[in-house]
Amino acid sequence: CGPWSCSSRSLQNANGCKRISSGRSLAQGVCGGWGCRGIRANSEGGSHGLGFHSRSCKHEGIRAVHVNESLLQPLDVKIDPEIQHIRKQEREQMKSLNNQFASLIDKVQHLEQQNRVMATKWDLLQKQVLPSQKNIKQVFDDFICDLQRRLDSLLHEKGQMEPELNDMEKLVEEFRCKYEQEMNRRTAAENEFVLLKKDADCVYLAKAELEEKVETLKQDIEFLKCVSAQEVDELERSPRGTSVVVKMDNSRDLHMENVLRSVECWYEGIAQKSKAELDALYRTRFQELEEAKGRHCNALKSHQQQMEELSFVIQKRQCDLENVKKQVSSLQTSICDVEQRGDCALKDAREKHVELQNALQKAKDELACMLRDYQELLNVKLALDIEIATYKTLLEGEESR
Repeated sequence: CGPWSCSSRSLQNANGCKRISSGRSLAQGVCGGWGCRGIRANSEGGSHGLGFHSRSCKHEGIRAVHVNESLLQPLDVKIDPEIQHIRKQEREQMKSLNNQFASLIDKVQHLEQQNRVMATKWDLLQKQVLPSQKNIKQVFDDFICDLQRRLDSLLHEKGQMEPELNDMEKLVEEFRCKYEQEMNRRTAAENEFVLLKKDADCVYLAKAELEEKVETLKQDIEFLKCVSAQEVDELERSPRGTSVVVKMDNSRDLHMENVLRSVECWYEGIAQKSKAELDALYRTRFQELEEAKGRHCNALKSHQQQMEELSFVIQKRQCDLENVKKQVSSLQTSICDVEQRGDCALKDAREKHVELQNALQKAKDELACMLRDYQELLNVKLALDIEIATYKTLLEGEESR
């Protein structure tokens, strides 16, 4: 009897590739007196080999035959207890290998299920990512187009409002110039009114002085009348109370009454003439003063009316100026609001764009991780397929043996 050799297994994994080699050899040698027979079975990497080796003699002529007496003795064919022990160990090893094989089969099934799940997820991701990328790009394009339209509309409104603003500024400048002109006119009118008031005061003072002169002249006339009356009375009385010797020419007739009457009439005529001249002079002066007063009153009324009209126009221009200022401030406020809203919208769009880019990059990273996991699972599956094929070959070799 010869020795028995047990099976050996080796599992090696390097750089993501797995190689399983298992070898089992069985050799038995029987020697007898006629020669030696050898049987050996080798299995490695899923291949079996069976070889019979026997001694051969070269026929180089006829030789003498020698018989070994020891070979003619009967062989001892008793069962060796070591062989039973070895077979028991082999059965235990086969059981453990079967258990390992069953666990590997379960693991392979589980990995195949995971592979199918990952393949399904991969298909779903491929179906979802590309439309989502298209949708994201479309959303970005639509949003950018919307922002561009808003910006164009705002620029168009700004372009429309700039001429209006220029017109308003020109109108405000014209109103300012008119207001300054009206203020200058008002100042000139006030100065002229002051001068006219001074002239009116002077005229009023002159009128008062002339009235006082008229009163004094009236008093003088009355005094002169009284004096003339007294003189006349004295003249009338003086001949009666005095004795006058007068040589008279009887040939001549002297009428004193006529003389006195003529003197009285002469004085009365002089007084009436001077009174009439004074009355005419004062009436003429008074009429001139009344006419000047009327002219000045009319001018004053016209100036007052012009001042009222100018004040009304100034108030109207001030109201228009305030309205224009309010419109300009409201337009500036609206322009600032529109610019702020545009800046906020652009900033929000940029932030959303950055967020979507980050989300897209994150999805790409997750997809790359899934691809790496899928590739690793494929490598594991291939290694398991190789291992399964190896074990299958080994089992077939054991069964055939």
